[in-house]
Amino acid sequence: MKTMKTDVVVIACGPSGLAAAIAAAENGQSVIALEKAMNTGGAANMGMGPLGLNTTVQREELSSVTVEKAFEMFMTYTHWRVDANLVKQYFEKSSDTIAWLQDMGVEFFKASRYFPGSEATWHIVKPESGKPGPRAAATMIKRMTERAVALGVQILFETAGDHLIKQDGKITGVIAKTKTGEEIQIGCSAAIICTGGFGYNEKLVQEKTGYIYDKDFFGFRIPGLVGDGMRMAQEVGGGTTDIQMELAISLPGDHLTESVRAAFNQPNLLVNYQGERFYNEELFENCTFAANAVNIQKGRCGIMILDENIKRQYVRHGVDVQSMVLNRSNCEGFDEDLENAIENGNPYVFKADTLEELAEKAGIEVKTFLKTVETYNYYCDTHDEQFGKRADYLKPIVRAPFYAAKFFPGAYGTLGGIKINHYTEVLTPDFDPIPGLYAAGTDTCTIYGDSYMFLLPGNTMGYALNTGRMAGENAAAYIKASKAE
Repeated sequence: MKTMKTDVVVIACGPSGLAAAIAAAENGQSVIALEKAMNTGGAANMGMGPLGLNTTVQREELSSVTVEKAFEMFMTYTHWRVDANLVKQYFEKSSDTIAWLQDMGVEFFKASRYFPGSEATWHIVKPESGKPGPRAAATMIKRMTERAVALGVQILFETAGDHLIKQDGKITGVIAKTKTGEEIQIGCSAAIICTGGFGYNEKLVQEKTGYIYDKDFFGFRIPGLVGDGMRMAQEVGGGTTDIQMELAISLPGDHLTESVRAAFNQPNLLVNYQGERFYNEELFENCTFAANAVNIQKGRCGIMILDENIKRQYVRHGVDVQSMVLNRSNCEGFDEDLENAIENGNPYVFKADTLEELAEKAGIEVKTFLKTVETYNYYCDTHDEQFGKRADYLKPIVRAPFYAAKFFPGAYGTLGGIKINHYTEVLTPDFDPIPGLYAAGTDTCTIYGDSYMFLLPGNTMGYALNTGRMAGENAAAYIKASKAE
């Protein structure tokens, strides 16, 4: 077995792992970072940027969200069922982390809202080329990787953490395994787990959350995120936490263009299989709230309904609601794109000449659905007596052809699994720290309670970066203190 030695081993090189490796190296420690993929970044390469509070980027736009305001919003949202000290430290660090990234050469396009009702906390990375959008954060990952290498961090690609070594109650090493199965024993004084959850592990997702991929759940599946970190922590006595999926509403299936997605991701009539309304569609822009509502319906499904008048308005004059992700202003090409999706077998979108036919195709109870449409159309002429939906979003369903799309819960990944304190130390079930063991990122993220906090967008990447920095700094301080004893 090959052997190596270092001060700190960081297990996985997503945003939390890179932040941990850089922070530990900046604080004088030698670092070996393990990454089972061929490149760094993980799921962050699909993202757009982190949360920041009271940053220079915000102030340049003559706006700011203070730590105090965000903390009050966050703790009220979660009903204080989360680690308040961890939340506060993350928020307080976030401004400095944005500056820290800028010092590495990361540029930010703007501090953005996710949707109109959210706060401008999402620091969208300016990519090396092209317009900011999905995958923009890959440029940030590149700058962070360059910084880690410049500091002497040794990144072992296609090499995964397999087991932790614990002697006399302390972490003293990590057993890693290469793609070819070769084992490497790395002696260390501290290890930091940053493995990003287990969203790719369908069996474990079903066991821990009850969701069944491609049946009632359509979350992201990032290769490699299978729960290694949670298993490794448990093997050395680490405690576990409640596990949630980071829910967001999802319109699944192939052959769906931006025009089709933009048309259906609007505040129009939403029904369940029983043909009943169950949600104030005005809030559909908050994809976590929408996913929560859909999650408790039959089949975990909600069906969005459009008519020809609504579609024509979107094609000619633009959609009602845009977001930073679905930033399509109009739906040109909708007819051709929808026909193509249906012809190619997408089972989640429908078109029909009558409401009865639409209901039958989508599996909706016809009689109740027709009554719901009649009532909803009455509300469009008066006001929404059921949920109080604002008047400018009340558009009647009257003109053929009619359109429908099925939405289900989706998720950016899993949240939680490894118990930590606000020092990012891994804890036993009795809340005792395991000396030399730290964890960061989504493996530890239980700060949202039961629902992702979309009112402060950028939270997932922000939490990963800031807890990663905290873990790297805390591991370095632990090692220095141990050497001084």
